[in-house]
Amino acid sequence: MKKYMILLILTFIIIIPILSGCNNNASGEKIERVGMLIENTIHDQNWGNKGYRGLLDIQEEFNMDIYFREGVQTQQQVNIAVEEFANEGVQVIIGHSSNFGEFFNRIQASYPDIQFIYVNGGYSADNLISLNFNSLAMGFFAGMVAGEMTETNHVGIIAAYEWQPEVEGFYEGVLYQNDRVNVDIQYVYDWDEKDLAVEHYQKMLDQNMDVIYPAGDAYSVSIVESAMNQGIYSIGYVNDQQPIGGQSVLTSTVQHIDKLYVYAIEQLQEGELEGGIYNFGFEEEVITMGPYSEHLSEDFIDYLNELIEEYKETGLLPHQTEK
Repeated sequence: MKKYMILLILTFIIIIPILSGCNNNASGEKIERVGMLIENTIHDQNWGNKGYRGLLDIQEEFNMDIYFREGVQTQQQVNIAVEEFANEGVQVIIGHSSNFGEFFNRIQASYPDIQFIYVNGGYSADNLISLNFNSLAMGFFAGMVAGEMTETNHVGIIAAYEWQPEVEGFYEGVLYQNDRVNVDIQYVYDWDEKDLAVEHYQKMLDQNMDVIYPAGDAYSVSIVESAMNQGIYSIGYVNDQQPIGGQSVLTSTVQHIDKLYVYAIEQLQEGELEGGIYNFGFEEEVITMGPYSEHLSEDFIDYLNELIEEYKETGLLPHQTEK
């Protein structure tokens, strides 16, 4: 009987650590503190604010302590912020921009107990995760909307960088819907280069452009507002921007980065997310099309939604299935 009781006690002692470890991250440590670095501000009505909302959702969903720093734009600023977070016991640091990939990659080896996360990049390591939006598709469907609604057969996209997949997607989508359209593509080479973006927009207006897709964080709000005031259509970026531009916003390509951050923390908690590069999009519902304008016909909306559902099932865009 004594041997039996001893065996039960030993079994209980062995099982308890295993069960209590079920909610730990990949490093075996329960996540209690999460930090976020933001390049500019959380008060921008767009990307920065949406990332911060995701951080608040993490706090509410998992009852974790959260930390954040705004205006973090250089390697030195990242180094200082990460060291401060490390001293606070932060276990996961989210860099709310593609630029943080390179910054984190340079220092991640010095912080093996911290899990680094950033968005849209090609850097990865054992403790470095890239969460990539599959934005080619959202650009394609936005392009279809622009191709459908242009009356001048001249539409424009103002992107931050040439590598953005939504640029190619937009171009292909416009021509898929209307091959008579001229697509004006311009870049500003910074997510927040508002002045140059507005300059490109004005030049496009002078050339009779009547649908604009401002595919950049800080300047999309200004251009959507201007488009409404000047009587042309726009397509919103990152957020549903109809509250800003009304029905002149034909739809928006909404990136639910807040939901993606919550999902990533949940997966880390369960030990299901390791260092690497991951892609998310329509299928995971972290990218959606925003509300459609009343200027779009019901027939076209139904047609577009059918194509989106087919894409979610097959992973192929309409022009790819017809090849």
